[in-house]
Amino acid sequence: MTTPSNLRALIAEDEPILAAALLQALQRLWPELQIVASVDNGLAVVEQTLKQRPDILFLDIKMPGKSGLEAAQELAEEWPENEAFPLIVFVTAYDEYAISAFEHAAADYVLKPISDARLGKTIARLQQRLQQNGDGNAALDRLIGQLHNMQPRTNTEPLTMIRAAVGNQIRMIPINEVIYFEASDKYINVVTADSESLIRTSLKELLPQIDSRQFWQVHRGTIVNHQCIQMAIRDESGKLSLKLRGRGESLAVSRVFAYLFKQM
Repeated sequence: MTTPSNLRALIAEDEPILAAALLQALQRLWPELQIVASVDNGLAVVEQTLKQRPDILFLDIKMPGKSGLEAAQELAEEWPENEAFPLIVFVTAYDEYAISAFEHAAADYVLKPISDARLGKTIARLQQRLQQNGDGNAALDRLIGQLHNMQPRTNTEPLTMIRAAVGNQIRMIPINEVIYFEASDKYINVVTADSESLIRTSLKELLPQIDSRQFWQVHRGTIVNHQCIQMAIRDESGKLSLKLRGRGESLAVSRVFAYLFKQM
């Protein structure tokens, strides 16, 4: 069990000078805190946080590879259910939108350059929260709740047709025939009842273009046409999967999107 004397933190900051400054400030203001790693990109954030299981994560919002918000979402999906989720302190220079969206979900946020006075207030807030039993799980619940509000919404007329290249042909796929979209490296696999086609885009780019009332994101790599969901099945470990009409495979539902399948 982690106690105030053996707390562990991870720093995620892509600017070396700022990462070093934050490390030195933490060592000065909170010498008991152990810094287990310092990483400089979003992919390493997820890998090292899952590996090191820190109590606190100082997370830069804008990083190469994966943004801080994307890393937080992946961590929320992958974090072991029987372990307390780390308290997240978002670090940013100017992303006021993210600050506003997460000011109630994160344990705190700090603006660059970080002053000792402001960091001192953050440390006091973290220490208070760490003394509250089960606050790690509460932090995860708050984060998931805010991630729901961060889902992209369609701002323009949604797509009605998907154009997919098949050899030297362009296949026109009516959007209503799509059962689900699945991310595959730099492509998306467009799955219908009787076909699969690749399009070169990302789910992040696709999401704002499709009708969120018809297509639900159920995992960071999967968007499903909810009219094609036959049933949601919960296994013995509590994980959800979807059985689809017209397809034999099942789709996993991540913890972040499990709220979509709560009983009415």
